[in-house]
Amino acid sequence: MIEVKNVYYTYPSGVEALKDISLTIRDGEFIAIMGQNGAGKTTLIKHFNGLLKSTKGEVLIDGINTKKKSVAELARNVGFVFQNPDSQLFSETVEEEVAFALKNFGLKDTMLKKRITWALELLGLTEYRKTSPFMLSGGERKRVALASVLAWNPEVVVMDEPTIGQDHQQKEKLRQFIIQLNTQGKTVVVVTHDVEFVADCAPRVILMAEGKIIKDGLGKEVLTDVDCLDQASIVLPQITEVFIELEDFGLPRNVIDLYEAKEILLRRLDEK
Repeated sequence: MIEVKNVYYTYPSGVEALKDISLTIRDGEFIAIMGQNGAGKTTLIKHFNGLLKSTKGEVLIDGINTKKKSVAELARNVGFVFQNPDSQLFSETVEEEVAFALKNFGLKDTMLKKRITWALELLGLTEYRKTSPFMLSGGERKRVALASVLAWNPEVVVMDEPTIGQDHQQKEKLRQFIIQLNTQGKTVVVVTHDVEFVADCAPRVILMAEGKIIKDGLGKEVLTDVDCLDQASIVLPQITEVFIELEDFGLPRNVIDLYEAKEILLRRLDEK
């Protein structure tokens, strides 16, 4: 469980990025953190594995204060995938990149090879095993960064803007993969501006603006709150916009994904 208690964070430049943030993320939850640029989203999640330490307040991971543990110690349970994969990758080949953390955690020989192969196959990277990650596209490098984290099987997976650089097919694979991880009991936290991706995933949504949490709830509740979305500079999901326009015809306005929309429309047709 991740507990954030009255956390403030001020950068050395003097910018106050987080202002009295409190939230609890329970084991096995799927969370999407959304908001405008500069809202404090990335600053917040960097507290989850100790990359940043709060100026005031505390962050607890399974009851352990992150200020009392190193990033290396916290990383065993909290895997962090950076927005820019170039901030994370450094090895000569994709295989070596995935192997690096595993070796640090003590895996050897058969188990090491097994986890590398599993991660590469999972993210569709097997053909790039001996390729330099810096020869790959931005989207492929993101998948390498994700594979290097998932290989050691952390209990919490934190991803910063994972859909950037991914085409529709890769986004759908990512969505299915995240749901699979969550079904297996993993805690998944995603920072993203991609409202359509979040609508399709239907997680709990935390909406941020100017260093504060302005809304926290189920996706359907948050992504149909026009005022809060406007405050956070997030647009409505496209299907929600359509259903708001059709509200005068007796259709609900709080629809966020195509699957639900299809069921509602088919029921309406059957009533006719």
